[in-house]
Amino acid sequence: GVGLDNIDLPGCAARGIQVVPATGANARAVAEYVIGTLLALLRGAYAASAEVAGGQWPRAALSQGLEAHGRTLGVVGFGGIGQLTARLAAGLGMRVVACDAALPADHPAWAETGATRLDLDDLLAQADAVTLHVPLTAGPRHLLDAARIARMRPGAVLINTSRGGIVDETALAVALRGGHLGGAALDVFEQEPLPAGGPLAGAPNLILTPHIAGLTREANTRVSDMVAAGVTIALTGGAR
Repeated sequence: GVGLDNIDLPGCAARGIQVVPATGANARAVAEYVIGTLLALLRGAYAASAEVAGGQWPRAALSQGLEAHGRTLGVVGFGGIGQLTARLAAGLGMRVVACDAALPADHPAWAETGATRLDLDDLLAQADAVTLHVPLTAGPRHLLDAARIARMRPGAVLINTSRGGIVDETALAVALRGGHLGGAALDVFEQEPLPAGGPLAGAPNLILTPHIAGLTREANTRVSDMVAAGVTIALTGGAR
């Protein structure tokens, strides 16, 4: 995959082991997951199948969904996945704001995607939806803690496909139950598999998936091809 926080990189280097990440191979899969869950969370209309099949007709309750067009998407971490997500969101007519301390203001990605560069707190204050694409390091752990979640716009939605430790799950559950956030989608968790009966259990308008945002048939093929090519280069000395 892409994230290397579960690999002992210094230990590998000390033993002469090359680490070959499949950078970019699953970007499309993750970006489409983000847009798909974003639309589902904003519309809020896709969890009533059992009720409708059972003869109920919750039309009034499900008639207050929101459109993505004209709303603001905040992208935290503006690497390859974040940039592709921004392009897809722009295709829906969304305004895109982004933050990435490692990406200078004159980087061509800002102009190419049309995204507005903001600091994190300004992004959280402006975005109707926030998607996270940052690596898990000592710095960003609980980057979205209770204080930062409180800075998000009332009714905003949050999507995390990066690493579980980026979001304080207890604080997120409180914000969902209290109605401050309109919804959330988590594909990654501080502990995987997610333990049963945790704070997220039963939270409203919450989509949980088992770390599969980057896994599609096409992405799996691209990742396999990229890793095989990287291993071949490493074994033949081409990487030196």
